[in-house]
Amino acid sequence: MGKQLIVVGGGLAGSEAAWQAAQRGMQVLLYEMRPKKMTGAHKTGDLAELVCSNSLGTTLIDRAGGLLKEEIRRMGSLLLALAETCAVPAGSALAVDRTCFARKVTETLEAHPNIRIIREEVTEIPQDLAIIATGPLTSPKLSEALARLTGRDHLYFYDAIAPIVVYESINMEVCFRGSRYGRGVQEEGDYINCPMNEEQYYAFVDALVHAERIELHDFEKDIEQGVRAGKHPFFEGCLPIEVMARRGRDALRFGPLRPTGLIDPRTGRQPFAVVQLRQDNLAGTLYNMVGFQTNLKFSEQRRVFRMIPGLEKAEFARYGQMHRNTYIFAPAVLTPALQVRQRPHLFMAGQIVGVEGYVGNIATGLLAGWNAARLAHGLPLLELPRETMLGALIYYITHASEADFQPMKANFGLLPPLEQPIRDKRARQQAYAQRALQALDAFLAQVAAQEAPLGWPSPKTVLPA
Repeated sequence: MGKQLIVVGGGLAGSEAAWQAAQRGMQVLLYEMRPKKMTGAHKTGDLAELVCSNSLGTTLIDRAGGLLKEEIRRMGSLLLALAETCAVPAGSALAVDRTCFARKVTETLEAHPNIRIIREEVTEIPQDLAIIATGPLTSPKLSEALARLTGRDHLYFYDAIAPIVVYESINMEVCFRGSRYGRGVQEEGDYINCPMNEEQYYAFVDALVHAERIELHDFEKDIEQGVRAGKHPFFEGCLPIEVMARRGRDALRFGPLRPTGLIDPRTGRQPFAVVQLRQDNLAGTLYNMVGFQTNLKFSEQRRVFRMIPGLEKAEFARYGQMHRNTYIFAPAVLTPALQVRQRPHLFMAGQIVGVEGYVGNIATGLLAGWNAARLAHGLPLLELPRETMLGALIYYITHASEADFQPMKANFGLLPPLEQPIRDKRARQQAYAQRALQALDAFLAQVAAQEAPLGWPSPKTVLPA
């Protein structure tokens, strides 16, 4: 087996995988079909383009997402490092200017001497050492090839993206800046909040429930089959807001419109409900409607979302829309090293393996790229300790039962129990985080000693100069 690696897919997972392998001496051919062939959600040909939210989630280590970030930081993630250089204010979360981020990833990989980017669609599974990281919008031809390889049909869920509003069209005489419990970095807070009283909230919910949605056409058959099979057609972590609203008139104000920790400075009181807007670019000219993934018709989005106080004249830079996400049944297909059981020189990473969230995609790409390089150099493959968040997440997707399997985000429920139970939730999460990072550091020290004869840099130095 040579030292060449094919990576299929230039999204978050594929970009991270390509970098990790290239830093370890592999000659990487990174295939990305955009811009020659676009998907239903992407707008550019840039690598690692973010098509849903611009937030990579919390940075707090005693939160599951923050712990996963800290783990891949210690493992030398390129994309996390670049995300931090493109950060926009978002309280205790890491949100990025999506244009800045995608361009920096593209430029960094283009400049790497061991990476060659090929703008072509891959329609068959490579026979050589390869990583499939084509993401949730894998092209139909490659999906067919993957189905033949795995011997079973793909599973589908339907994902929705939120609208983006032009800042100048927001009525700041009605809205106010602030982060929950005053956690924002800026003195005024990092979010724009649109307060609702009881009458405004229920009028909005009623309009939302009865608004017209976009016909799914080709997707409808899959949705109907999923419902008949007892499977919800949407991933719970990214439900369209109109679907959430149908669960009850108060569902939204206990969900994405919850006012907890927010005080309207004009009244000195907590509003009945709050719609939050998060900065979407460095210039602060665009704001993302937090939790407003939707499949409403564009005309209905204008009508219904302009009922929100402060958004009466909102201009939409992007409307919400829904698209199909594709993922494999990983427990039957993958090992905990992200290696395909039926074909050991093939790895998979990213959302297609059943992980959810940007950081989960980056993390699996990191591990797949690293393991591909180790396989090529005759080293045993890495399987992370289950005490780590990444190790626990990968263990779940490779061991879950078919009846229970669904896309999974990082969460503390995946981790093995603590030896000594802790009743206090915050203290328990801190203990989980401390144990995870200790286990990771010990693991990485062993790996570094093993790789030293190859002259590979330690994970903490696997970053651009």
